[in-house]
Amino acid sequence: MSIYDRIGGTESVRAAVDGFYARVLADPELAPFFVGVELDRLKAHQRAFIAAALGGPQIYAGRDMTAAHAGLNVTDGAFDAVVAHLASTLAELGVSGEDIAEIAATLAPLRPQIVSVRELAG
Repeated sequence: MSIYDRIGGTESVRAAVDGFYARVLADPELAPFFVGVELDRLKAHQRAFIAAALGGPQIYAGRDMTAAHAGLNVTDGAFDAVVAHLASTLAELGVSGEDIAEIAATLAPLRPQIVSVRELAG
């Protein structure tokens, strides 16, 4: 059984994306990345991307991650915050810690495609 099926399929992905964006948009460090973004369109892309990444039947036809995040100056800290918001959203929806860890492992390889600003170690 895929992660997609284990977490509840389409309705769970929809709830996760809605809850995730509520958290991200309330985060003062992340909200500026979404100024002027058509959120309904972005959420639709995100639902398709997550569903496909988790083994669902949807096909993601959006841009690749490098192109989609080009020019946004995403930092490692912003990437980590996004992953943390996703994990919190999934936990709130009752997704098991094991499935959350598996989802995070699926997203981790995307870091080099999304992060374009390397932060200096302090």
